Amino acid sequence: MKTVSIVGARPQFIKGAILSGELEKLGEHILINTGQHYDINMAEIFFEEFRMKADYNLKIGSGSHGVQTAHMLEAVERLLARIRPNVALVYGDTNTTLAGALAAAKLRIPLAHVEAGLRSYNRMVPEEINRVVSDHVSDILFAPTEYAMKILTAEGLDERAHMVGDVMIQLMRRHMDKLSKKNLDRFGLQPEEYIMCTLHSPENVDIKENLVNILKGLTDSGKHIIFPIHPRTKRRIREFYLSRDVGKNIHVIDPVGYVDMLTLMKFSEMVITDSGGVQKEAFALKRPCVTARNETEWIETVDAGWNTTVGTNPARIAKALTTFRPKTRWKDVYSIPNPAERICEILRIRVRA
Repeated sequence: MKTVSIVGARPQFIKGAILSGELEKLGEHILINTGQHYDINMAEIFFEEFRMKADYNLKIGSGSHGVQTAHMLEAVERLLARIRPNVALVYGDTNTTLAGALAAAKLRIPLAHVEAGLRSYNRMVPEEINRVVSDHVSDILFAPTEYAMKILTAEGLDERAHMVGDVMIQLMRRHMDKLSKKNLDRFGLQPEEYIMCTLHSPENVDIKENLVNILKGLTDSGKHIIFPIHPRTKRRIREFYLSRDVGKNIHVIDPVGYVDMLTLMKFSEMVITDSGGVQKEAFALKRPCVTARNETEWIETVDAGWNTTVGTNPARIAKALTTFRPKTRWKDVYSIPNPAERICEILRIRVRA
């Protein structure tokens, strides 16, 4: 069987890392990197950590949603038409996901969506459009949770859907022995004496008012914030002249690799983020999470009482960072074992080689 994985951003590098080895057992596996994330700290560092190598790097780079997706679609379509895999896999909810899904679907190449069935029900968020479209054009849907499976069933997609578990959590658990308090020394941190922050979503950082409000909430909390800054967020702070809005309690650092990111989360007091993947990782690491959005696609973490959504209101952010504590005992909602192996077994059965 010839399989193709189409990736382009940090979360997809992580998902692709756990699946690549298993997909190779099915036959030839080809990895296409669109280059959606191209900064060395957002891309190359992950390939080095996971010892992955892209067979094709399209180097698409940044641009508006339409421009970026169009360039990816054109390039991916050209490659898939030449490679003609037995199945193409797309991951998550980025523009890379959408471009890969559309290219495969239009070429009538069997398409599998890893991390299917997620919904925030906010169509103002580009990732929501990417999720919905990718799910509905896919031939095989791999749901990470029971909640995602219920959504796919409600949308009439249950015959294509399989609940397999979460590949990001599988990879994280394989790296748990590498997470050490000693690694905090080079960041000048002590366990549970800081809050870990990530911030990158367009609805937060591309809108000046929202970015100002979030920075004010972080500053007003008075908490020691460690902030590995996304290149997009760094650009917007510079373009909006917001350097003075970054409080003295906010310690901005360059983006970090996979193990360092998990380490910073694991030993933090709590996490604040607008990233779906980080919400999920924080939960799995038993860290309370404050989500700077009005809704989340990872509703299990909220239902479990370990995640709270606060939007961009500075007072709500500051209050959550000083008072939010889980009200229930932690219970694993990502307990399905060996999702990568499950995915490959389903592909073995359902895809004609």
